[in-house]
Amino acid sequence: MDARRDTALEEIGQRIARARRRRGLSQSVLAGLIGRSESWLSQVERGQRAVDSHSVITALCESLNMAVKDLIIAKTDAMTHYSAASTVRRAMMDYDGLSSLIDPRRAEGSPESLTWLRHEIRQVNRLYQATRYDEVGKRLPGLIIATELGSRQASARQQRIYQTLRSLTYHCAATTLRRVGEPDLAWLAADRSMAAAEEAGRPLLAAVSAYRLGYVFVRLREPDKALRLVLRTAEALRRSARHSDPQSLSVLGALHLVAVTAAAARHDQAAVSAFLSQARHVAERLGEDRNDFWTAFGPTNVTIHEVSAAVESGNARQAVTRGESIDLGVLGPGLVGRRAQVHLDLARAYTVQRKDAASVNMLLEAERLSPELVRYGARPRELLTQLLKREHRASTPQLRALAMRAGIA
Repeated sequence: MDARRDTALEEIGQRIARARRRRGLSQSVLAGLIGRSESWLSQVERGQRAVDSHSVITALCESLNMAVKDLIIAKTDAMTHYSAASTVRRAMMDYDGLSSLIDPRRAEGSPESLTWLRHEIRQVNRLYQATRYDEVGKRLPGLIIATELGSRQASARQQRIYQTLRSLTYHCAATTLRRVGEPDLAWLAADRSMAAAEEAGRPLLAAVSAYRLGYVFVRLREPDKALRLVLRTAEALRRSARHSDPQSLSVLGALHLVAVTAAAARHDQAAVSAFLSQARHVAERLGEDRNDFWTAFGPTNVTIHEVSAAVESGNARQAVTRGESIDLGVLGPGLVGRRAQVHLDLARAYTVQRKDAASVNMLLEAERLSPELVRYGARPRELLTQLLKREHRASTPQLRALAMRAGIA
């Protein structure tokens, strides 16, 4: 066993010991919970034995109330800070127009035109799907302030329109903030999008808000909450009068994809397969890749989620087989993030197979498509850190430079 493997075992053992003590469990109690002996657990905590069974890893994490990735993946340096988060937070905390809502005689500025707001929302969403998160961050604060002000100063006749635009604004805010490592702020944005959709009386928009919020719950390590939310929403949407029109089908399918992601986070393979089947059925009814409400739902996105779920479940062979078969050319030209995600998932799968050169090549392709997705994403940084720990410079000569650009090495 080489020194790097020794160090990795020690790190995992120390994480288990720290989490066990935080939970107030003795070694004998924890060993009993996972069906192993106290001496086995003692050796693991001292870094003398590996935890090489997926079922035992899952049992450990359930008993210790921690995510699997927090146990087995090496910690990286702090994620690259998204500088726009502070200005977005300030815009959300300003409550512009509140005094004029209480006393209409004291108006605070004038609302932006509906034409400008609609145009700006389209632009921000396009920038998000192109993974140009820094540019999104420059536009979001002004858009948040404008939609908040408009929704509070609009006449009763225009309230529904402004609340609709407010909900759409917070959709993009929630999605972007989740992607750049700001899940708590993303939760607030998603919650506001839901409230605005309710104020607008737009049931389908509320379903889109549930879709956004579901992904945020997964990012906050609350997959059970995500599942309950999206499955209830999907069932209600199926029962609705207009459930079979293309937009509703897109949202229904997208909700099933959140369920796939949440089930994968719980390592529930049976549920993953069931939700993928449901999403695929909806995609077949839809018959094409669409981008309603910026969900990018369609047959191709179902396969992309299948690859992601396979990686999350540790099935690297399936992830590679399905990932290499995807025709990314059928995706719309603006869906850069969807394309880059396939390369990132393939990189993770190749790493599991210890094909580090192939993994680095996939990361380089993801970076070529989307430097900001690699720089801000937690998973790419964790993967780069893992690759650096067993670096073989002759076979991965570009790894260190790539890690440096991501702010790691």
